[in-house]
Order: sequence, then structure tokens, then C-alpha cells
Amino acid sequence: MNKKKYTKLVIYASLLLLALVSALPFYMMIINSTRDTKEILAGFSFLPGSSLLENYRIMMDYVNIWNGFKNSLIVSISVTVLSGYFSALTAFGFAVYNFKGKNALFIFMLLMMMVPGQLGLIGFYELSKFLGILDTFVPLIVPAIASPFVVFFLRQYLATTLHPTLLEAARMDGASELKIFHIIALPIMMPAVATMSIFTFIGSWNNYIVPLVVLFSPEKFTIPVLMGFLKGSQVAQNLGSMYVGIAISVVPIMIAFLFFSKYIISSISAGSVKE
Repeated sequence: MNKKKYTKLVIYASLLLLALVSALPFYMMIINSTRDTKEILAGFSFLPGSSLLENYRIMMDYVNIWNGFKNSLIVSISVTVLSGYFSALTAFGFAVYNFKGKNALFIFMLLMMMVPGQLGLIGFYELSKFLGILDTFVPLIVPAIASPFVVFFLRQYLATTLHPTLLEAARMDGASELKIFHIIALPIMMPAVATMSIFTFIGSWNNYIVPLVVLFSPEKFTIPVLMGFLKGSQVAQNLGSMYVGIAISVVPIMIAFLFFSKYIISSISAGSVKE
């Protein structure tokens, strides 16, 4: 075996080992969801138990996990789609047009990236109360559309990939600015939008503090709030039920990551310019 093949074999073996190490926590979670508390406390086993249905029944007796699943799905998909579209539109404006106060607005947006969202939580609650949107999904969806980091990332990506001659050619053909955005700029930005959509979806799905503050009705609770309630109830003594709830809650995150990862690969040349 020559040196090149040996090096390749070592790299592949290392990658396989890292993949197994990364997958081990998920496998442990699934296995523990099938075991009772005594079996879990006795130590980890690679073999599944026989308590999955019992753990699921105990969990459902305390919380309606599927209703929370639906609520989280509604909020996360809405935030991901709306944030991706309007952030791309805003980034297009910053990257393409010159207008008065452009640099000041961009700097202000960068400053907003450095301010923790928790600092404005009390003011956000009071504003939502004044607008009458408490105990609805509106305060969970609408403010999340304005994401300074996503706008900054897309603007930097577009500034390096969008060729000015494409815009000039489209304008000479009589295309409107919105049409230029939808036909030219948006396809070019899709790999970056897909990348940001992964983090946006995961961040919205795992959001705990804001739903806890603005939602009061149990039927409107999202998955993180329900899991916090589950942890504080008697179900916490049944570790298997906790693992069942955790396993259900992470499935959409894994699916979203796999879907958007494939989309990034398939769209990596979406905006290429042919010479």
C-alpha cells in the first residue's frame, strides 16, 4: 500500500470514527426511551428495552406532546420562511442600491447583533400586551422575521457573488426591481438562505424563554415549554418518559438539517455566471 492510499484510509477511518461518536448520543437517547428508570440508572446498554409504550403513555398523561409539536412546527416554519425571504430582500437592498443613510443603517443593524434579546424582554412583553397579541403566535413569528445576522450574512454573500452586469442586462430588458430580485438575486442567494434557514429553524424550534413569557394557554405551548413543564412534574421521576419526549422533539431538527444540507449541495452553483 502506497503512502497516498494509506493517508486516504486513515482519513476515512477518522471520519467514520467521528461520525460514530456524533451519532452515539442520539442512539443513547433512542435506546433510553425504550427502557424504564431502573434500567437507565443501571447503566447504558446498546440493546433496547421493552418499556417504550409505557413511557409514551405516562408522558401523554401529563402533556399533549403532539399538540406542542404542531405549535412548534407552525411557528418554526413561519419564522424560517418569512425570515429567509425578507432578510434576502433587505440584503438585496443593502448590496445593490445606494441611498442616503445606507451606511448608518447598516452600522445600526450590526450594533443590534451585539445586543442580547433578553435585555428587551420586559419591554417586548409590555408592547405585546399593549397591542393585544399576548397568548398568540404573533409575538413569536413577527419579531423573528427581522434578523440582523441573517441580513448581514446574506448581504456579504450577495456582494461577492452578484455580478453588476446581470442587473444592468435585466434593467435593459425592462425587468422591474422586484422581478430582478426574484429571478436573479434570490436564486443566487439560495445556498446562503438555506444555510441560514438551518440555524433559524433550530433557533426558533428551541426557543424557550419567549414562548414561556407570552403564551398562557396550555394548548398553545410549544415543545420547549412543554418539556420544561414535563421536567417539573412527576414525570421527571420516569426518565424513560423524558427520553421519549426529547426524542420526539429533536426529530424535526434532524430532518431540517438533512434537508437543507442536501439543498445547499444541490444549489451551490445556482447563481454561477457563465463566461
